[in-house]
Formats: sequence, C-alpha cells, structure tokens
Amino acid sequence: MELVLTTHFGNDRYRHADTYEQLGGYAAMRKAFSMPKEEIVAEVRKANLRGRGGAGFPAGVKWGFLPKDLSRPRVLVINADEGEPGTFKDRLIMSRGPHLMIEGIVIASYALTIHNGYVYIRGEFVREAEIVQEAIDEAYAKGYLGKNILGSGYDLEVTVHRGAGAYICGEETSLLNSLEGKRGWPRVKPPFPASVGAFGLPTIVNNVETIADVPWIVTHGGEKFASLGVEKDGGTRLVCVSGPVKKPGVYELPVGIPLRSILYEHAGGMQDGKTLKAVIPGGSSTPVLRADEIDVGYDIDSMQKIGTMAGSGGVIVIPEGTCMVRALSVLMNFYAHESCGQCTPCREGCGWLARVLRRIENGEGREGDIELILNVCDNMMGRTICPLADAAVMPAQSFIWKFREEFDRHIRDKKCPYGNRF
Repeated sequence: MELVLTTHFGNDRYRHADTYEQLGGYAAMRKAFSMPKEEIVAEVRKANLRGRGGAGFPAGVKWGFLPKDLSRPRVLVINADEGEPGTFKDRLIMSRGPHLMIEGIVIASYALTIHNGYVYIRGEFVREAEIVQEAIDEAYAKGYLGKNILGSGYDLEVTVHRGAGAYICGEETSLLNSLEGKRGWPRVKPPFPASVGAFGLPTIVNNVETIADVPWIVTHGGEKFASLGVEKDGGTRLVCVSGPVKKPGVYELPVGIPLRSILYEHAGGMQDGKTLKAVIPGGSSTPVLRADEIDVGYDIDSMQKIGTMAGSGGVIVIPEGTCMVRALSVLMNFYAHESCGQCTPCREGCGWLARVLRRIENGEGREGDIELILNVCDNMMGRTICPLADAAVMPAQSFIWKFREEFDRHIRDKKCPYGNRF
C-alpha cells in the first residue's frame, strides 16, 4: 500500500527541516516553481482531493472559487483547530511532519498568487503549536518562506495564530472572525470566504491534512493520487480509531477501504471479551452505524449512501454493554456547552436535548420525551447559520432511530438497564 503522508512519521527527526530535506522534502516546492500556476491547480483537481476536515468539498474546485481579479491581496488559512471529538490526526501531522504542511502551504499559495498565510491552531495544542512555529522558523532560515523564496521572486509570510479552544472555531467563518480578533461567531453566507474572507479579502481555508497532501500530488501527479482512492474521492486518508479495539490509533489507509477492514484488520478487532455494538464513523457529529452496517467503503459517497458521513476521519467504536442513552447524553452535553449562542434554534435546542436526555438517563423520563427530542431536532436541522445544530441533531436522531428500544426501556422502567447513574 502506497503512503502519502506517514512514510517517515516513525523518524523523530522528520519534524526538522534538515531531515525533511534529506528524505525528499521541498523537492515538490521546487518543481512547483517551475510549473505554470494553472497546471498546479489542474493537478489538484485531477487528484480528486476532497477536504479532510469534515465537509469533503473538492479542494481544487474550492481553489477555483477565488475571483480572477488580482488587484486585491488573497489569503490562505489552514484550519488546524481539530475540535471534533474522536479526531486526532491533524495533530499527528503537526507533531510528526509539520514541514509537509508548510510545503503544501507554499505550493498552494504560489499556485493561487497568495502572499500571506495563517495556521489557525487549536488552543489546547500547546506542544503542536510550538513544533509548528519551530518548523516555520526553520523554513524562514532556509529561504523557503519570506522574501524571494529560492530566488523565484515569490514572497510568502506565514503566521501561527493560537485559538482559545472553541469548537465553533472549527467552522471556517467562525475561525476567520476569531483570526481577526472578533468573537468566534459564524458568518452569514453569502458572501463566501473565497470572495470576502479574512480581513475582507478573498480567502481559501484548507484543513491540515488536505494541504499536506499537495506536495505528493505535485511530485507524482493528480491522476496517480486519484488512483489510490475511489471515483470522485482520491488518495489515502488518516483514520483515527478510538474505543475498545486492540490497536487504537491513527492509520493511513486508501480512501474506500471497507470500514470492517479498518476495525478488524488494522485496529486488530475488539479487545478480548468485547463485541461490537455500534460505530460513529466520522467524528461525534456523524450519524451512528449499528454493528451490522460496517460492510461499507470508507469514502464520502459510500458513507452518504447509507445515511452517515466519513466526516473528519474519527472512528469511535462502541462495545456491547454501553448505554446508548448515556452515550448520547454525553454528546449532547458537549454540543450544549459548545454552542456559540448566536442562533436561537441551536442555543436553545442543544440545551433542551441535553436536559431531556439527562432526565431520561436519571430515570425521570416521561411519556412523549422521545417524540419531544425528535421534534426539537426537526426544528434545529438546517435552520441555523452554521452546521453546529446539525452536528447535534445527526447523532441524536440516529441514536434514537437505531436504538429506540433502549430509550423506551429507560422511560418505561425508570432506570438504566446497564446500571449507569449520572
């Protein structure tokens, strides 16, 4: 199996520029400087590289949304917030191979005639922020960033911006507001960031993993990258597996690999004595799958066809014996806490979901509570400025639809059948 990102992640020195160069780093950047800019964008389009942050939008198409007018400066922002529960692969890139991200930033910025880039990094990623800043300093010292990069006449400044730990700032327009020093609230769209983004300028926002794939695409070609995956969804992707499996961790795997193979071949299967009950396939905001639904390709379109999402690549394994009411209550507490409060359906709805689920779990559930939850969900989905309300609704609905009997039993018996108490 061909690896795009993690080939040298076992080398502790790979995060330093000297070792990165010795292992072929920054060769793609040199090649890119000899290519027409339109050709670089065309290769990314051919690669079928879809965003690895959650939405899965094609990166090359997104780049094409920038206005043709070059009279205004453009901006590239890297979303390194990675706040989706169950997801921890971008931090691996930043800690093990930060120069992959930096080289991707330079190539993308050059191709799009951008001279200012920002890495917006999650506030809790203290060590990762230090490593990224160190790598950026090394790149400046070697002439890979700054003025007249490698004598090309091209200038690029890159700045690390620390977030304050808000889940909402993983949404790109909230991130842009935070970057500008404003409250991290989502913006009404249109205008979209490609037209009016950071500081009112045309802006492209890409995820860490997405931008880190770009050097490989330039080196090997878009068609080669596309061939590693499936139709309309190319390459490999980093998959985070957590829960009671024998080998939890981050795996680089071809897009389209069966979810069952991820769990039972790569992650080693369930820990001794445990059996699989359910899987949240793409981070906590994605609809849950039952154990009998895991024979599906791990790619954006295949997941969509069965009513869920590959999302941010966070596979959360749930074993038999887990109370699904409690599991959902924990998730809803998270979304109620992280709602920014700008939109009423989300601000009020997430809190209502959390409170109703808490009373069901505590044995105080009432007849009609499940219908109430689903009704609240209907009045949240698609009715807010950003997708945070949807992120709460999708697990809430799917947990109830697929494990309804557990919810009914909690209300009927006035207690948790698994003996759980808050």
